[in-house]
Amino acid sequence: MEFRPVERPPGAFQEPVGAEQIQAMCHRAFGARATSAIELGLGAYNSTYRVAMQGHRPVILRVAPAPDRQFRIERALMRNEHATAPYLAGLAELLPRTLAADFTHQLIGRDYLFQSLLDGVAAPDGLSRYPRPAWPVFYGQLGAIARAVHDIAGERFGMVAGPTYATWSDALIGYFADAAADLRDAGLDADDAHRLAEAADRRRAVLDEIDQPRLLHGDLWTVNVLIDPDAPQPRITGVVDCDRGWWGDPLADWTIYCASRRRGAEHQAFFQAYGQLPDGDHHRLRARFYLARHLLAIVLERFRLGETELSAPYDDVREVLAALA
Repeated sequence: MEFRPVERPPGAFQEPVGAEQIQAMCHRAFGARATSAIELGLGAYNSTYRVAMQGHRPVILRVAPAPDRQFRIERALMRNEHATAPYLAGLAELLPRTLAADFTHQLIGRDYLFQSLLDGVAAPDGLSRYPRPAWPVFYGQLGAIARAVHDIAGERFGMVAGPTYATWSDALIGYFADAAADLRDAGLDADDAHRLAEAADRRRAVLDEIDQPRLLHGDLWTVNVLIDPDAPQPRITGVVDCDRGWWGDPLADWTIYCASRRRGAEHQAFFQAYGQLPDGDHHRLRARFYLARHLLAIVLERFRLGETELSAPYDDVREVLAALA
């Protein structure tokens, strides 16, 4: 078998998978022998391979980190994606199909699954082939996809695979508590995360004005979108990595955070397709909590990736806390 892993420094978060392990996974899932396994350098969480097998079309193999290497706020993300996918049935033509999943840890002490290989190239690479004035076409499509996701209603708040909560305030407080524990275990300052949990407890009435859980993708932005490399203008062909799917206020989704930071025609195209965001003091107050949630996730992700300069997101969290005082 041709086996091409990505070379990473010792101690890197993404741990390699051996060629023999991949052969065992292919045999279990398809009864076939792999002829090649090429690790893709995309993403910074799961280990991802393009696998070719005798008698089969190429597929994608994704292998989750070992359980003891996962933060609480990122617990069992692959299982969460598996639970989220059925709710995205209306977008099925854009999503990879799960061909096999194994969460038994019998072959390898990690969750893994095989998915269909989607056509297209990652949007950050594909968009660079078009003049910038053509990009709003892409952002309009992205806004329509985000709207379709957020129109899906649920029954409880929190990660799709759990834990779930009866109220939106409990879901946010639970997240801040988990983030605080993750920061503490990492040897980082957890005081701000505790203060955010306390602030959310004080503002329960405002937070719980959100009483209808909506599906949030959790990570829908350019890096998780594929486009047709040969289309005359940007055209989205795939959406991947819904492993952070959760139930909550659409304003809290990573997509809205990213889209709100765009400017000019790209911002306008997104929100023309998505719809305008609600306004008012209570919406702005809740948005501060959502910003803090994103910032804590950024601190932990940067730490996981080996970065040591974390002062900027910490400073931003403290600005949010000051605004919430």
